[in-house]
Amino acid sequence: MKRHLDYPECTIYELAERTAEKYPDNCALDYFGKSVTFSRLISEVSRCAAALTAAGVRSGDSVSVCLPNTPEAVYLFYAISMTGAVANMIHPMSAENEIIRFVKLTDSKLIFAVDLIADKIERVMEQCEGLKAVKVSVSDSMPVHIKVGYSLTNKKKPPKSTIPDWKSFIAGGAGKTAAVHHGAPDDTAAILYSGGTTGRPKGIMLTNLNFNALALQSIEACGGLKAGMKMLSVMPVFHGFGLGVCIHTIIVLGGTAVLQPKFSAAEFHKLLFRYKPDIIAGVPAIFEAMIVNKSFGGKKLDFLKCIVSGGDSLAPSTKKKLNLMLAEHGCKAKVREGYGLTECVTGSCLMPAEYDDLQSVGLPYPDTFYKVIDSDGNELPAGEEGEIILRGPTVMKGYYKEPEETAAALKKRDDGYVWLHTGDIGCIGENGYVYFRQRLKRMIISGGYNIYPQNLEEVISSHRDVIMCAVVGVPDRLRGEKVRACVVHAEGADEDRLRSELMDMLRKDIAAYALPRELIFYDSLPKTLVGKIAYNELKT
Repeated sequence: MKRHLDYPECTIYELAERTAEKYPDNCALDYFGKSVTFSRLISEVSRCAAALTAAGVRSGDSVSVCLPNTPEAVYLFYAISMTGAVANMIHPMSAENEIIRFVKLTDSKLIFAVDLIADKIERVMEQCEGLKAVKVSVSDSMPVHIKVGYSLTNKKKPPKSTIPDWKSFIAGGAGKTAAVHHGAPDDTAAILYSGGTTGRPKGIMLTNLNFNALALQSIEACGGLKAGMKMLSVMPVFHGFGLGVCIHTIIVLGGTAVLQPKFSAAEFHKLLFRYKPDIIAGVPAIFEAMIVNKSFGGKKLDFLKCIVSGGDSLAPSTKKKLNLMLAEHGCKAKVREGYGLTECVTGSCLMPAEYDDLQSVGLPYPDTFYKVIDSDGNELPAGEEGEIILRGPTVMKGYYKEPEETAAALKKRDDGYVWLHTGDIGCIGENGYVYFRQRLKRMIISGGYNIYPQNLEEVISSHRDVIMCAVVGVPDRLRGEKVRACVVHAEGADEDRLRSELMDMLRKDIAAYALPRELIFYDSLPKTLVGKIAYNELKT
């Protein structure tokens, strides 16, 4: 029987406020050991909303947020909702011209940016008429002793700037109160940007219902989550996974988001043992780093209750290695892979805790429906591969000011429902489990043959000496594209022997036309700003 949930007809702020009323003394945010209770969270959000109102922000306006994971970013997300405005979430490392485009696209008149890029923001302001800015330091909300240490050891100093700081901004709302805007479920709450791997990044309009449904669905799908649990929130707030799961879902649960403004997969073990979270959710790079990290020796991971991987594909052999490593350190939980895309906030499918299929990404979330279709739009039977399409309460409103792109992605079918066309290849098993095979845009066409990199990556990853790998297509005069395998190996591995063994393995499982023409070893694979493998960089 298909699972169904009831979704509140309220804004993201109002749902967070309801949680605060139930758990006022629970810790909502942990920032370098400094706790913010739920009652304090709502108080800070209200102060921020009053300051936004004093700065001229009104319902329907766009406010740009260009920050890492800090308490201020969380306050802004909910305060913008409280005023009825839209949060325009921008990566702080975006190029100057990208920020200009995102600000102009949404007609933002106010931008909050980390102080380390204040000089870049001043140049943006010169190009965006009427734009005002507020700078925020990652140290603003740190405990005093951590703040002192940060200022002494941080090599990169913020540039000198006349942009007002967070404290000045908040002071502007002193003595004022902001009325709570009672928005509709279908009102846009935030705009997030697509990765731009197939062209310019598009602004994805996500509604109150999208975020609220995701939170309730994620809690139900994970199972066993309780108020008071801690999540290590390392995924960034400008990313669907970070904002939707690592912030809004844990807040709606009544749990603690342990915020980290800067994150390194190689340092992940230190955060685990410092905070002992119940839940971790991240991209495969985090878990691949855990497998090879030698710092876990003799230490227990029994505090972990829920481990979720998403944002990119985690090879089945890597899952197997990770589950073995977790069990060896006393952890009863196994890594659970999900599938989703920013066009439905983030995950829309997750492997149940009790089911063990290393190939599958699990079952659709409650009220979320999947189909697989062929190139003519016909639904395919179970087991046949085609394009994944889905519908449900987390599917975006559309691409901002991109009607043609929206029409190509959101299509009404004969059943009367609008379906999101993902551009991803997969199939659905007889048991209803979803099998994600390949991002369509990663498909390699060589000599007229379609080659799916994930098939090769799975074979290569299964070798005991392989830590990480990626397969890409590079231009080739004769074939159009040729296959390049990029491999990171364990320390001390003999490269000539490994190359020979990998090619022997591939010849057994992969058709001759799909075999790598190049196999290159790397110390590490390049990553995008949100920790996914930067496939385009491997093609050069």
